[in-house]
Formats: sequence, C-alpha cells, structure tokens
Amino acid sequence: MNPSSTHAYDRARPTPRALATEAVHAGRGDLARQGLHAPPIDLSTTYPSYDSRGEAARIDAFAAGGALPEGTPVYGRLGNPTVARFETALARLEGTECAVAFASGMAALSAVLLARASTGLRHVVAVRPLYGCSDHLLTAGLLGSEVTWVDPAGIADALRPDTGLVLVESPANPTLAELDLRAIAHACGSVPLLADNTFATPVLQRPVEHGARLVLHSATKYLGGHGDVMAGVVACDEEFAGRLRQVRFATGGVLHPLAGYLLLRGLATLPVRVRAASATAAELAWRLAADPRVARVHYPRIGGAMVAFEVHGDPHEVIAGVRLVTPAVSLGSVDTLIQHPASISHRIVAETDRHGAGVSDRLLRMSVGLEDVEDLWSDLDEALGTDWRTRGSVSAPGPARTAGERPPVPRPGAR
Repeated sequence: MNPSSTHAYDRARPTPRALATEAVHAGRGDLARQGLHAPPIDLSTTYPSYDSRGEAARIDAFAAGGALPEGTPVYGRLGNPTVARFETALARLEGTECAVAFASGMAALSAVLLARASTGLRHVVAVRPLYGCSDHLLTAGLLGSEVTWVDPAGIADALRPDTGLVLVESPANPTLAELDLRAIAHACGSVPLLADNTFATPVLQRPVEHGARLVLHSATKYLGGHGDVMAGVVACDEEFAGRLRQVRFATGGVLHPLAGYLLLRGLATLPVRVRAASATAAELAWRLAADPRVARVHYPRIGGAMVAFEVHGDPHEVIAGVRLVTPAVSLGSVDTLIQHPASISHRIVAETDRHGAGVSDRLLRMSVGLEDVEDLWSDLDEALGTDWRTRGSVSAPGPARTAGERPPVPRPGAR
C-alpha cells in the first residue's frame, strides 16, 4: 500500500461519523478489502522500482509542492504507509484535510517554523505560557526566528509584514490557562494561527473549528497514551502539509513506522481514555480545592485530565512523597504522573518569564491516569503531609468557581 491510499479512501467517504467512531475506524478503511483486520507495520526504508522515469516524475512532483507520491512508495523519508494511516486518522479527528507526523513534538514545531522562515516570514507572535521547550526554541532563536511575546489582546498590534505565525497553547502548559481561540484567530487576520492542542486533544476541542489553521500535538502524550512512543504531528490543510513534508524530507525528522502503528492503536481508545481520566481529574481538582494544604487549584473549564495546584508547603516534598502516582515528566499516560514545572518542564524558561506567565515555584502539574480515584486521593493525601491540616480554607477552586462547586466533568466526544 502506498502512503497516499488511505488518505484518498477517507477523503472519498462522504458520510460524517462521530468522533468515537472515527477514532476506531479512520486510517483503516481499506483493511477489510485486503483481508486484514489489524493494520500492518511496514518497516521498509526503501522500495523497489523498475520504472526510473516514473520515479523521477514522482520525485519532481514532491519537490514542487510536497505532494505524496502516487503509486509505490519511494523512500522512507518521503513517506511510510503505516505512518500515513496515523496521519489520516488524526486529520479526521481534528477535522483537517491532512496531518504530517514527526519524530517528536519539538520536531513538528521546528518544521512549522522552518516552513514559514523559508518564505521570509521569520517573525512569530506568541502568548505565554507555552511548553517550556517551545518557549526556549522561540526565545533562543535557534532556527533564526524572532518572537514577540504578547497578551492575547496585543496580538493584532504585534503583527508585522514578516510575521509568519501566531502560536498559542490552550489549555496552556502548565497553568491550564484557557484562551478564546476564535477571538485570537480573528486578531491574526491572514497570519496562520497555530494552536497547541496537546492537553485538550480533539476529544475536547478542535481548534480549526475556531479559526486555527494549524493544530500541533505532542503525540507522545494523549494520542499515544501509554508512555511508550515519542512523536509529534501537525494537522493542517493540504497546502501547508506539502511544505511540512518537504521540511521533514530535508531535515530527516521522520516518524518510525512502529511509532506510527502505536499511535494509530492509541487513537482507537483516545475518547474512552480522555473521558475516564477527565472524570477522575475533575473529582481530584474539587478535593484539592477544598484542602487547606493547597493554596490554589487550576482546572480548565473545558475539562480534561490535567490538574495543576499550588501548595503552601514544599512542593519537592510532595514529589518525594508519592508512592502510587509516578513522579515523572511528560503526561497523557494511563498512569498518573506528577512533576514540578519550575524544576523540569519549564526550567529552561527564565525565572522572570516563568513567574510572569503564572508558573509559580510552588506549582505542581498532575496528569491524571486511569487508576481508581480513591487510591489516587489516598496517595496525594499522604504526600501532602499534615503540616497544613489545621489551617482554614484558603482558596476557591479554579477560575470562576466557589468553594462548594465541583468542577464540571467534560462530556465524552465533545467537539
């Protein structure tokens, strides 16, 4: 099977399907006709061809616009059939024409920046907070980009003739701050809006429906879902996908076929995992907000499986005290993870910039998994210790919530 065949099949299918159905079936539409049930893993790096003239023509077509080669695959750096299945499925879930997968989320973001810079558009307007390494990539100018950091209200005024991109993350890492994507897209005018949708996933939010042109995922997180695959992906239209494929071919940031297979398998359970983990996260957020040892809880209105909270005591002692929860960087796995952003994920961001974006030194970020809520609460209760039990209630839950109000549990399959 060539890398474009599953794309063509899914584009030809006229009947809309619910997100849960797409998660199970997208990228697999041709399997039954081939007598297959599980998607095959194509590990080939190169493919035989006795038609060198035809191969030259296909390479020319790719060089002209990044179009996927028709017919037999040529070389693994141009495309892989297994990875193409994942790209097809993710595009269906995000509601875009295409998706282009990379070896990591940072490789995906780098490709976007390089694609814009290649046309002379090196300026980026961005809103903090972002994932720490995304922040660093922009601030350090490692790819020749120049960044202007603004509040959402300042986006329109920050645009320049050489602005190639507006970059936001909502809910944001690690504070879970939410942005009005529709208003931001309007402020961008003709400049593409790139929305990092890693935390929400297409189960809770589809940014293209609010005006974003590009949707970024660290697929390492919820899309894979089991802590055993590293990848990134950009969902977009065919025109931008062509440029991204060209950058991927030139720079070599390709996704391994086995990773593509694991991601496709992960997508099949994505709605179920996000729904279950979000229900537990909402309950834990409510309990933490009522706990006098916790100064503040951040939990997004959109819901989701991420909870951030600031403690009165030493956050490092909480990290050292968990036994069931895993103290580790990353997120989106079936097991619950907790980390201290100021020490790990956002350590690379200057302290003044961290604090300015709301990332305090007492903030902990927790990715809630699929364990039983009572077991998780028991572990957190023990890790929080007893020093602050005698204090009165000091905080309300997340934004616009009162002390007795439970955070809403997100609806499954919300679009």
